[in-house]
Amino acid sequence: MKRFLLALLTLLAVGSQAANFKFAFLTDIHITAGDSLPCNDLARSVEQINATPGIEFAIVSGDITNLGDRQSMEVVKSLLDRLHVDYYIVPGNHETKWSESGVTDFARVFGNERFEFEHDGILFMGFNSGPIIRMADGHVAPQDIDWLKNELNVVGTEKPVILVTHYPLQPGDVDNWYDVTDAVRPYNIRLVMGGHYHKYMNLQYDGIPGILCRSNLRAQEPAGGYSLCEVTPDSIFIYEHKIGQSPVRRGAYSMTGENFAKSNAGYPRPDFSVNREYPQVKEQWLVKCGYEIFSSPAYWDEKVYVGDDSGSLTCYSVADGKMLWRFEGSMRIIGTPAADDNRVVFGSTDHYIYGLDATDGTLQWKVATEAPVLGAVTLHNGVAYIGGSDHRFRAIDLESGQLIWYYDGVEGYVETKPLVYDGLVIFGAWDKNLYALDSHTGQEVWKWHDGKPGKFYSPAAVWPVAAHGKIFVADPERMLSAIDARTGKTVWRTGQSMVRETIGLSHDKRRIYSKTMNDSVVCYSATTDHPQELWASNVGFGYEHAPSMLVEKEGVVFGSTKNGLMFGLDAHTGRVLWKHKVGNSLISTLVPLSKERCLFTATGGEVGLLVIDYNNE
Repeated sequence: MKRFLLALLTLLAVGSQAANFKFAFLTDIHITAGDSLPCNDLARSVEQINATPGIEFAIVSGDITNLGDRQSMEVVKSLLDRLHVDYYIVPGNHETKWSESGVTDFARVFGNERFEFEHDGILFMGFNSGPIIRMADGHVAPQDIDWLKNELNVVGTEKPVILVTHYPLQPGDVDNWYDVTDAVRPYNIRLVMGGHYHKYMNLQYDGIPGILCRSNLRAQEPAGGYSLCEVTPDSIFIYEHKIGQSPVRRGAYSMTGENFAKSNAGYPRPDFSVNREYPQVKEQWLVKCGYEIFSSPAYWDEKVYVGDDSGSLTCYSVADGKMLWRFEGSMRIIGTPAADDNRVVFGSTDHYIYGLDATDGTLQWKVATEAPVLGAVTLHNGVAYIGGSDHRFRAIDLESGQLIWYYDGVEGYVETKPLVYDGLVIFGAWDKNLYALDSHTGQEVWKWHDGKPGKFYSPAAVWPVAAHGKIFVADPERMLSAIDARTGKTVWRTGQSMVRETIGLSHDKRRIYSKTMNDSVVCYSATTDHPQELWASNVGFGYEHAPSMLVEKEGVVFGSTKNGLMFGLDAHTGRVLWKHKVGNSLISTLVPLSKERCLFTATGGEVGLLVIDYNNE
């Protein structure tokens, strides 16, 4: 009996000792290829991790680059590969918002956008928290939430779990934070770790313990640093480990007992009361595709065409939302497709541009590119115009798929929907430039940029509009600009209204519309040679920076926001006619079929048709 008790005590001791380990946690590395300072910061962190006894692995939680480009990611990988231990990594918003590959290069370089592994009885799960390409709040993809549910269901409610994201899972940072916290709440989540804010912050995500950790950058100090994490049988301790200094404790969390309530009662949730205020707006139908959607729907012949994160292009019936067919691609679709003359055209991150039969979805042609294609498509007079990430802009015959011409002078990558106007095709790119090419030959006519230099201020997300010999754009510098279509010279430029990356044109071409970054839509004259505000309307949507355009149809301005709100305004006065909220994620540019019917897509995977009864205001 004594031997049995001794053996049992020995096993228990061994079991408890097995939970003692250390790991390193790095975040917000922000490397740009060719910039030696952040590279030096990471190299010194790697060197110190290798020299610190007991570290068994490392975790990297995003913003590893500054510009999201593959070259910088490969520099990061070359430095992380110097670690003497395994490392696990997820992207941050600098890899997902600014990415010429549509974030696909992250998986090409590092293997995946999420990770899962078990160490000494503790499960670690890391996943992407977005946003993908569009400026918006972070968003966790529906398929990643399903993955969390499925994997946690397999391991059960007893196994301790540590989650890793880049963004904090809270309102204002991740638009569907509640979907994530509700999905993991039944399980034994001990801690959620992340970065983004470049400083230590002890938080709770609907009661679930969380911590944000310091950036690897040195900032104003002589050297950078990372987090040293120590797991014991009953606790996890987070230390700041600056280069060349002793670790300093920044957080401590229990590894035993119940550490948050299993009910979500009392925690904030999105407010859908606006739908009761405007009962005249209904969802005629709504489909949840199960994957993120990054683009607007395309419409032709009573059919709706939508690309999604799975790489599929799906056709739905406008009448009832019934799926008519699906073309299954291999990699995510970012840009908005276009459909006409029984063709639907779209670009893919798999390095192809596709032309499908719009009736049955059969492949008619595809054009190979040298890089992913993130750009939206414009169809005009039997020609498909689209930009890619291989520094080329193409004109393709809609019927045959034959290349008519290409322009290879694009300095950056193209995300926008091109404008065809007065013999020109006009588009922005993430290289600071707005380009004007001859629409028949592809010859460059002019390039425009104004204001601050650098990629982040490019007129690249906005869909340009034109009237009265002027091109209109809004850029990330919060400026609205009018450009002479013939010369490419600035006619006027104003920061009066704090607009950002959204533009719209009235049906009579006398007015332009733009969203401000706080609550309002503004209307300016399209006819004058100076900025003249005609009206401003307080829509009440709060802080806003999503690049969803404003579209006028039959005297109603249709708009949408980063948090699921859609609205209609009187085009002449700006009076709010209606509002409706679907989910809490980015609604892409709306496609009104009439003032009473409007197609929409949302990042959360929703596709739907709104109907508005103006007799019931």
